[in-house]
Amino acid sequence: MLTFALVLVALMALLHVYILVLEMFLWTTQRGRKAFGTTAEFAEASKVLAANQGLYNGFLAAGLGWSLIAGGWEGYKIAMFFLGCILVAGLYGGVTANRRILFIQAIPAFVTMVILSIAVLGPAGSAAAPVH
Repeated sequence: MLTFALVLVALMALLHVYILVLEMFLWTTQRGRKAFGTTAEFAEASKVLAANQGLYNGFLAAGLGWSLIAGGWEGYKIAMFFLGCILVAGLYGGVTANRRILFIQAIPAFVTMVILSIAVLGPAGSAAAPVH
């Protein structure tokens, strides 16, 4: 179960690297415009803002990568923080920008958090958590 959970964390990191590439480098291309449903004019006018968004998605990916490298209890806490950030951003974006964001970011982040928590803490919730 832990291996599966870590694969989900890695997939979430890769998803956010992909979003970084779309927003920072492909925003004005046909592929970028199709992914976000924008016109060429809008894409050109908003490319600096999109690049900034892409950078933030890169930070989320880096944080999840850091969690995988750290491993153990520390890695779990780091992953939960960054997955929580993705969940909140996905909920906000799903409500304010595009409902698809709920299905692309928020729900996968939540599912990953649940599976990772069960894998690390056990079904009881805190059985495997170290006591500080």
